[in-house]
Amino acid sequence: MDLRKLKTLIDLVAESDIAELEVTEGESKVRIVKSSAMAQNQMMMMPQQGVQHYAVPQHAPAPAPAAAAAPAVVAEPTGHVVKSPMVGTFYRSSAPGAAAFVEVGQSIKEGDTLCIIEAMKLLNEIDADASGVVTKILVENGQPVEFGQPLFIIG
Repeated sequence: MDLRKLKTLIDLVAESDIAELEVTEGESKVRIVKSSAMAQNQMMMMPQQGVQHYAVPQHAPAPAPAAAAAPAVVAEPTGHVVKSPMVGTFYRSSAPGAAAFVEVGQSIKEGDTLCIIEAMKLLNEIDADASGVVTKILVENGQPVEFGQPLFIIG
């Protein structure tokens, strides 16, 4: 199943009132289950005879207002945040010793390859979903990433 199609299905389940969705396409079957017991932005994959299960985070209730004595919160960088569509290992280039796909300060267009995430021995190219300039790379090469984890800031 196409990664973009899977991401769309996960988003639809997360934003709706349904608790579970199962889709069969050809020989592949995907089951998406909304679970409040799992940490937010965590994806769980449990293969079961060709069936993949994905837990979709539910939105947590808004936190209580902070007390006056709480330390100041550091502002997050402004710009478009590119998030990981899956759990896996982050790589900035196509091979060890090869040039990185993108560098900080580089102009990119929508659809340009930003990185590769290896998941279950498959290398998945992650493309830019917006045009702009890469202002920050938030993950180190070879570091494991979680579903929904910010990878890049595009200004």
